[in-house]
Amino acid sequence: MNTLLSPRLLRPLFWLLLAFALTMALLPKPPSLPIDQFGDKFAHMLAFAALAGVANLGWRHIPAWRIGLQLSAFGALIEIMQLITALHRDSDVRDWIADTLAIVVATLIARALGRWLPQA
Repeated sequence: MNTLLSPRLLRPLFWLLLAFALTMALLPKPPSLPIDQFGDKFAHMLAFAALAGVANLGWRHIPAWRIGLQLSAFGALIEIMQLITALHRDSDVRDWIADTLAIVVATLIARALGRWLPQA
């Protein structure tokens, strides 16, 4: 099996990505990143596409709709948490919509790719 796409590597990578996404979303003043030049929606979509792709390849035995629903709920939770005034962040339902669209597209791609990979 291709070791880079092994669930053994993808599952811990998912948890690292999730922690990074949550941290960046809740920092009052997150550090500047090279992707900032493409806008906030792009950053949201990139983060959630990465989460969905890695999750769907790391846990191929879990139904795609379930992973997608949980990740979309995570995106909604981030937007709710950004309502906390002390964080000095802006909550926007359009960010959650961008997250969810990226989850759907990345899930379709990951599940199609997963058909060509050996089962773990």
